[in-house]
Amino acid sequence: MSRMLRTFREMIGLVSRGDFSRHLDEKMEEALVALEQCPADKCKAEITLKVVLEYELGRIDIKPEVKVKLPETAKFVKTPFWVIDGQLSVQHPNQIDMFSARAVGSQEPDDEAATA
Repeated sequence: MSRMLRTFREMIGLVSRGDFSRHLDEKMEEALVALEQCPADKCKAEITLKVVLEYELGRIDIKPEVKVKLPETAKFVKTPFWVIDGQLSVQHPNQIDMFSARAVGSQEPDDEAATA
């Protein structure tokens, strides 16, 4: 007599000879580790399971899929850049660079003092 499956849990345990169930366990562990390492006070992970049942000539084929969405582990702020002559610059092209002007201006009085 053949074994009759009565629950979804029993069916998932047998899909791909148990490999899919082990794969789900790995994905759950991966999500839990990511949540523990989350840099924020609140994070979210998502595991989506899709089971496709295909019927053909009295046979049902079961094809499972799993997708995992983990929380971001690092957040970066945006940094403004400007394009000047085909290159990136962190200095706004319409603003004066106060530090390079001061450095040039500070050398001139020292040169005059040395000659006096």
